[in-house]
Amino acid sequence: MLLARLQDALERGGIEDPAGEAQLILAHALGVSRGRVQALALLGSRVDADAAARAEEIAAERARRVPLQHLTGRAPFRTIELSVGPGVFVPRPETETVVQFAIDALQLVPAAEPIAVDLCTGSGAIALAIAQEVPRARVWAVERDAHARAWAERNVAEWGDGRVGLLAGDVRALDEIAELDAIRGRVDVLVSNPPYVPDGMVPRDPEVRDHDPEAALYGGADGLDLVRAISRSARTLVRAGGLIVLEHAETQGEEIRRILAADGWRAAATHPDLTRRDRTTTALAPTLLPGATE
Repeated sequence: MLLARLQDALERGGIEDPAGEAQLILAHALGVSRGRVQALALLGSRVDADAAARAEEIAAERARRVPLQHLTGRAPFRTIELSVGPGVFVPRPETETVVQFAIDALQLVPAAEPIAVDLCTGSGAIALAIAQEVPRARVWAVERDAHARAWAERNVAEWGDGRVGLLAGDVRALDEIAELDAIRGRVDVLVSNPPYVPDGMVPRDPEVRDHDPEAALYGGADGLDLVRAISRSARTLVRAGGLIVLEHAETQGEEIRRILAADGWRAAATHPDLTRRDRTTTALAPTLLPGATE
């Protein structure tokens, strides 16, 4: 049976969920949903020879640990499905829990059009998920890397609904991004999944190590260079009482809370993801900027 052959190839390649990925690969080759593949399997339906050959070709590549999302060109993320490929970080399920903090906060903002900013947007996953789930929000997404930004442009065109602005810029110099001038001090939620892997800590998974761009992975000696930059530069963007939301590795929460507190952010707290690993740190912008007086 074709599904069994696909699954066997994936098992031999060390894929964690060979049965599930075999179904996804066949669904892609057939141009149908995974549920439809499951139904066809129960019915014992035959698969067209060309589609079968394509599925086996994809499975062979996947067994060599090429990311499935690169092979299909699509990556599901919350309620949307993004275009991805070489040159852009593949969005991960754990980031879906990070986005929830931003969505929850935006839904509580009484303004008719709450404002969100997504820094280091990559494929645009966070910004576009926010725009889809908070339809009244206006979202700006910032990305420095041209390769990643090209993927984000495709996704914004598909999912942005005219409410997501994609900007070229470096989070270490947010004050130089002129397009942000109109919203400085007015941002309700600023969210980021920055590079946070320490330079000397090479990821174990080949999909990450060999295929995700280094610029999206490594964040300096302790992994927190970009977090420090964001903590400092975002202060002029976020309104008093607004929220900052940062994704990070499970061991980095304590240090990130110290960084945020030193820069004047209040009520910094670290939160676990669905696997109970610390994943997100949030904090509130103070009512006064450092050095300001009543």
